[in-house]
Amino acid sequence: MFEDMAVETETQVLKEAKYYEVLDQGRVHCYLCPKHCKIWQGLAGFCFIRKNIGGKLYSLGYGRPAAVNIDPIEKKPLFHFLPGTRVLSMGTAGCNMGCKFCQNWDISKAKADQVHSRFLSPEAVVEAAVQYRCPSIAFTYNEPTIFAEYVVDTAMVARERGVRTVMVTNGYITAEARREVYRWIDAANVDLKGFTREFYRKITLSTLEPVLETLCDLQEMGIWIEITNLMIPGQNDSEEETWSMCRWIVEHLGNQVPVHFTAFHPDFKMTHVPPTPETTLRRAREIALESGIQFVYEGNVFSEEGSNTYCPRCHRLLIRRSWHQVVDNGLCKGNQCSCGEIIPMGALLSA
Repeated sequence: MFEDMAVETETQVLKEAKYYEVLDQGRVHCYLCPKHCKIWQGLAGFCFIRKNIGGKLYSLGYGRPAAVNIDPIEKKPLFHFLPGTRVLSMGTAGCNMGCKFCQNWDISKAKADQVHSRFLSPEAVVEAAVQYRCPSIAFTYNEPTIFAEYVVDTAMVARERGVRTVMVTNGYITAEARREVYRWIDAANVDLKGFTREFYRKITLSTLEPVLETLCDLQEMGIWIEITNLMIPGQNDSEEETWSMCRWIVEHLGNQVPVHFTAFHPDFKMTHVPPTPETTLRRAREIALESGIQFVYEGNVFSEEGSNTYCPRCHRLLIRRSWHQVVDNGLCKGNQCSCGEIIPMGALLSA
């Protein structure tokens, strides 16, 4: 009786999850991400925030963001989507990968009851974005896939209010859930963490193929995508791997997808690894440009050339940035260079 009462009290403030099925002996199968967790009663899946309570799967992260801030959209990083604007950013606890280098491990490796959070309904999130004049909302900081129900409900309200939505994601989601979750999303920055199966298996405790499938599906769905590759010395920063990744991007996604090579700093379980040299990022950018990718950036370091957007035809400077701030935007009223070249943009403020 006491256990039944505890379940009733707990579920009153929880959201029953989608993307699961009931198994035998009270277990549930979560098929939101490729880990396909089989979860016993009273336990949570790998991500920490999808929990089996009384034989049903609940999202402990629904309406419970652990971090809410206003950021420059360039910090996501998104350089070709509403450049120079502010974005209301939010994330919960937990993650569905186990990256040993995680730069946000304080919340991504935390359980729902280990972080300070307050209830924010989807409507309240969108209202805050409108109040603070943020034309977009980003689901970020930890992995937004794991609080997919909250993402979808918030994005639907945002669409009604004319507010755009962004996923900053590892792309680790199943085909069964992917199209429904992203149906209301306008843009995504997908973290392509490396380009070998071994790196994904050993360093992220996940697999590469679903991430590549996500990238292809999102582009097919018409969602604006940009790619981030965090370069870790001795792990995923070889020229051979960078060439392979860039060739795949051009072949499967085209040459206009912006790519961000970003610097690693020692953190979490990889404090023994040195920071990424700026020369590594510079060489990666050169390789990407030589591969035919038109818009390539460097992040987490100060790089004037690697932060700016140039016309791929006449090489005119179009958007000048300093760190995450737009200093000068020559495309604020359109996306055409004076030479006639159309610069691909997911959205402009005037759009």
